[in-house]
Amino acid sequence: MKQIGLLTSGGDAPGMNAAIRAVVRSAIYNGLKVTGIERGYAGLLCQEMRPMNLASVGGIINRGGTILQSSRSPEFRAPEGQKKAVDILKSNSIDGLVVIGGDGSFHGADALYRNWGFPTIGIPGSIDNDISCTDYSIGFDTAVNTALEIIDKLRDTADSHERIFVVEVMGREKGCIALEVGLSGGAEAILLPEMEYCPEKIAQRLRAGYKRGKLSSIIVVAEGACSAVKVASEIGKLTGFETRVSVLGHVQRGGSPTALDRILASRFGAAAVKGLINGDHGCMVGIISDKIVYSKLSKAWEHEEKINMDDYHLAEILAI
Repeated sequence: MKQIGLLTSGGDAPGMNAAIRAVVRSAIYNGLKVTGIERGYAGLLCQEMRPMNLASVGGIINRGGTILQSSRSPEFRAPEGQKKAVDILKSNSIDGLVVIGGDGSFHGADALYRNWGFPTIGIPGSIDNDISCTDYSIGFDTAVNTALEIIDKLRDTADSHERIFVVEVMGREKGCIALEVGLSGGAEAILLPEMEYCPEKIAQRLRAGYKRGKLSSIIVVAEGACSAVKVASEIGKLTGFETRVSVLGHVQRGGSPTALDRILASRFGAAAVKGLINGDHGCMVGIISDKIVYSKLSKAWEHEEKINMDDYHLAEILAI
C-alpha cells in the first residue's frame, strides 16, 4: 500500500478534523501518500481530490466540522455508482480508503470492500454515539458538553421566573445525548426513544418539587422520544405551571471539540492507518474499555443497546 484516500461522510461531528489530521500525519510517518476526497462519496464520484501533506492539516485539531466537507450521494448507493467509485480510486493510484462517518457512511465503505474487494476502514464519527462495536464515537462528548452549557444557562433564567423548561436535544433513535446531558445537568425528567414516558408521573414529581420550594425544573427530551412542544403542553396542563420550550438543534454539531474528542479522534486516525497497513480491511476502528479494537463494518449498524440503565435509574433517583 503506497497511497490512501480519506473522506468524511454523513453528518459532521466535532473532532473529525482531529481525525483527518491523525490519518494524514500517521500515513506520512509510515511512508504513505494521502489524497483528500472532498464532499464525501459525492466528491469521490466527481473526482474532487487533492493531495494532503503535513501542512494541509496544520492548525485544524481545534476546529469543528470537517475541512474535507461532507454531503449525501444518492448515485453512490447504486452498484453502478460504487463500481464507478472503485474505478476512480484505482485510476488515481489509491490503494485503500479511510471513511470517517456514521453507520450510513460505513454501509458505503462495506459495499466497496465486500462487493468490489477494495480495501476500506471506518472511523466512527457521530454525535449520537449510535454506532455499535465502540463505546464512543467522535463528536459525542462535545455535543453533550455543548448541550450542557446551554442547559446550565437555561437553569439560571428558569430559576428567575419559576418556570419549567423543556429542552429538546438531538437523538432520533438513540437517547445517549439526552441521558448524559440530563444526568449531568440535574434534569428533573429525561425522555428517551428507548423508554416510554408517563406525563402524569413527571407532573407528580414536579408538583412535589415545587411544594418543597424548588424554583425551576428542566426536562430533557431526545428528539426521537417526543416533540418538546407536545411535552411542554402536556406538562403545563397537568401542573398549571408556566412552561417554555428550547430546541437546541444543530448547534450541538458545531464548536471546538473537547479534549476527550480530540484524543479519541487522534487514536482512531492512527489506528485506521495501522489497520490498512496490516490488512484489517472492511473493518471499523473502535474503542472498548479504553482499548482500540477492530470490528467488521457489517456489525456497525447492528444497533446494540447503548443506554446505560444504571445511569437512567440514577438520574431518576437524584431528581426526586
